[in-house]
Parts: sequence; C-alpha cells; structure tokens
Amino acid sequence: MSKPRSLALPARTRAYRLDTPRQEFAVLDSRPQGRVRGTVLLVPGYTGSKEDFLALLDPLADAGYRAVAVDGRGQFESPGPRRTSGYTPRALGTDVLAQAAALGDGPVHLVGHSFGGFVARSAARLDPSAFRSLTLLSSGPGRVGPDQRTKLRMLRAALPVLPPSWVWAVTQWLDGRDPAYVADPPEIVSFLERRWFGTQTAQLIATGRQLRTEPDRTEGLAGLPLPLHVAYGEGEMVWTVGELAHMARSVGARHTVIAGADHSPNVSHPGELASALADFWTT
Repeated sequence: MSKPRSLALPARTRAYRLDTPRQEFAVLDSRPQGRVRGTVLLVPGYTGSKEDFLALLDPLADAGYRAVAVDGRGQFESPGPRRTSGYTPRALGTDVLAQAAALGDGPVHLVGHSFGGFVARSAARLDPSAFRSLTLLSSGPGRVGPDQRTKLRMLRAALPVLPPSWVWAVTQWLDGRDPAYVADPPEIVSFLERRWFGTQTAQLIATGRQLRTEPDRTEGLAGLPLPLHVAYGEGEMVWTVGELAHMARSVGARHTVIAGADHSPNVSHPGELASALADFWTT
C-alpha cells in the first residue's frame, strides 16, 4: 500500500468525476502551464487510490505532461459493484480504456503501480492503440512473493466474515509490529481509514485473489506493440528485484531502478521518478 505523505492538492490539480460510458471515476487532473507534451494516466495499486500519485503530479506537469490519477471501480471515491464478479481483469482493463478515451487527448502514456500494473497491462492487451507507452511501476510479471501471499490469504479469509472495522484494526495492529514501522501523522491515519472504508469489500477480495494467483505474464508483455518501461525502487519487497530485472530484460523494456526507494517511488522519490518517466517518453 502506498501512503501519501501529504494530502495537499497541488495548485494546478483539479479533483472531479470523470464521466465515461462505463461509470464515473474520481480523478485528480494536473495540467502544465505551457505546451503539453502528452497525457499520462496513473493507475493505483491494491488498497490504494489516486492520492498515491499526489507527489508525482506537479513534477510531471513541470515536465510538460498532463497527469491524471484515477480511483478504479470500487476504489475509495469511485463506485463499484458489490460482487467479486465485477472485478475481473477484463472489466478493470476495459475501465482503463474508457478512462483514456474520456480524457479526449488521443493515445495516452499508461502507468500502473503494483496491482495497477496488472490492470494497465490488461488494458494494453485489450487495445494497445489507446496508449503511447506502458510503464509497470513496482509491478511484477505474476503473483506476489510468499510473505505477501500469506498476508493476502489472511485478509481474504477475514473480509467476508468480519466487520470492516475489525479487519481495519487488525491490519493496523499487524503494521505496528513491523520493525520498520513509523507512525503516520493523524491526518494521514484519518485518510487511510476513510480510504479503507470507502473501498468495496468485493474489490479487495477479487483483486487480492489475483495478486495471489496471477501467472507469469512476461510472454504476453513481450508481444505488445508498445514501448515498455519497468521501474521500481532498489528496496522493492513485494516482488524481488531479480524477477523485475529479468522481466525487463525479457521484454526489451526500458529499465529504471530508483536509488533509495522501495515499493512506492511515486511517494518517496517523485522527482527522480518523474525525470525517469519523462526521459522514457521523450526517447
């Protein structure tokens, strides 16, 4: 999960609901002051939201890119079905195609963080012509590592039978037992709680299952007629850096490792990440 360090909306950013034929999606839309070099669609990961990209919006706008971060269906401020069948890879990928079309800027650069990378590559497989490039940010070729799978199994078992407030309390207790845990400011804790209760339980169950069971999709990525970019922090822990590096080599992707970052360079190192993204899109 990405945790924003600030909830302040950048000056050039507007929050609104993007209307598509699929449904409305809550977005944050940041525009550069001068010439627009392209549009970027940012897809968040598991238990995440559009706010995961708040720190990245200004750096991307400074580089000349319109940057739009979205809550997917059932995530935080976007509505979603109450059945897990509404969150198939095809349904989520089709949503991204509808979002890209609704932005009205032609093919967009697509960036998916963590589980958002699974969603982004589903969209790219459905219609690669909708995109100028695909960046998988801290997102591996298939299912997550064994430690993460254990956590997801526990969450999957609890969500259908326990009140959301109990599950939230347990996740906070488990986080607090991590030796690397650092307490968040009260306003961030409040936001994380609102995001948790705003996200559909069915979305958490269905997407968590995909993170546990997804097969290796490297071969499918290699067949996409798009410029590909694999980026992650040197301290990545959800997937191993070895398998991410292997994926990048196997598909002939641009390969970026952000020094000092871990699973969320979009939060911890937005300037470095924005520079790497802009350089990829330019070249």
